[in-house]
Amino acid sequence: MTTKRLTFVLRLTSTVGLWVLMLTTIFAGYDFGFFCLLAFMALVALWEYYRMLEADGIGVFTLTGLICAAVLLAGGFLQMKDHGPEKAYDFEILVLVLFLIVTFARQMFRGTRRDPLRAMSYTLFGLLYIPWLFSFITKIIYLTPRAADGTTTGQYYVLFLVMVTKFSDMGAYVFGSLFGRHPFAPHISPSKTWEGFVGAIMTSLIAACWLYGLMSARLSFLRFDDVVLLGLMLGFAAVIGDLAESIVKRGANTKDSSHLLPGIGGTLDLIDSLLFTSPLLFFYMRLVLGIS
Repeated sequence: MTTKRLTFVLRLTSTVGLWVLMLTTIFAGYDFGFFCLLAFMALVALWEYYRMLEADGIGVFTLTGLICAAVLLAGGFLQMKDHGPEKAYDFEILVLVLFLIVTFARQMFRGTRRDPLRAMSYTLFGLLYIPWLFSFITKIIYLTPRAADGTTTGQYYVLFLVMVTKFSDMGAYVFGSLFGRHPFAPHISPSKTWEGFVGAIMTSLIAACWLYGLMSARLSFLRFDDVVLLGLMLGFAAVIGDLAESIVKRGANTKDSSHLLPGIGGTLDLIDSLLFTSPLLFFYMRLVLGIS
């Protein structure tokens, strides 16, 4: 087996295994367990981000950032579950304000950073980029009305989100590996090609239509034109999410966020595309479909 084929098999196995575990948890009715898994992944990914920066000599407030991220994720989850989007937004803004106050106070009384403004900026960016964007997956679960027996229905939209996003990732990888000839963004990632981009869009669209055909009754807020549009939008956002992480890694002079997952790299390498697709689906459901 060639190195490229082995990498593909390891990547596919790691991705499928992790997402089967997470989706099984939510479909079994353990929404709190699902949140704990998501929160764990978000915190590990944030730690990887801070670790990349520190390894490159960029000072950040790692412990402060991780604590604020944990509070942001847990509080936002509980507020969304019990009160809806508006309360969740208010709580998240409160956490960000408190983060700024705490980091300013920490710098005043413990001047341990030579460039505190840079440290605060990179730390805050990490909070917004990873745990805040990733938290929209749990928000989607509680956005749609509950069933008559009180169970959530948003998990079907999470399944739609994960499948379309990951099909986009896989399509980009397969088409890019097999047919890639023309660089897409060589200044960011030399391995990305236009053929891979086209493959990502095609496979995300196919996945969206296929899932809608399988469970249109479970995705009752969507119509076929919504599905086609979301297939294209989420496929494009997944590509941008992957490139966004490449920008971060290039800025930190590293190839992978870590080596935790065989064939993938780190947790941030696994969830990078979902960081952009999950809020996009959430706001499409709220602003276009009118779900509140």
